Amino acid sequence: MMSTSDENIILTCLFTTIKPMNYWLMKTEPDTFSWDDLVKQGSSMWDGVRNYQARNNIRKMKKGDTVFIYHSVNNPGIVGIAEISKEFYADPTAKEGDWSVVDVRPVRKLKRSVSLQEIKQRLDLKEMYLVRSPRLSVQPVTLQEYNKILDMEKQG
Repeated sequence: MMSTSDENIILTCLFTTIKPMNYWLMKTEPDTFSWDDLVKQGSSMWDGVRNYQARNNIRKMKKGDTVFIYHSVNNPGIVGIAEISKEFYADPTAKEGDWSVVDVRPVRKLKRSVSLQEIKQRLDLKEMYLVRSPRLSVQPVTLQEYNKILDMEKQG
């Protein structure tokens, strides 16, 4: 039988080693860089972000965080799930300014694209950044929103 102090030590170890996961959505124009391009490369630096709020979101990303990949422009929607494979570092493509990138690797393509139109029709997703701030290229996603999108993927 364990003592209370032993249980506290175990709980402390568990809570200090379990890292909370964050969820994100990153937009890309498929004519410039698509989900298929990411899969072909196996991993890619996510560069070219030139919006301060999006840059700040990049700087909050941690290795292992989950990312929805969203194709914008034609038939906008979420097409795949990726993972942050390297935390932020200086954007080597930036000619000036304080910009950052992360490295992303593909995890899996969605069984079907979940369109922006479908997302906007859901009352339970009306507070999602994608609905409220559709122009932001890198945005947080809550766990509840993440799970609802996965449920939507299964419907069809």
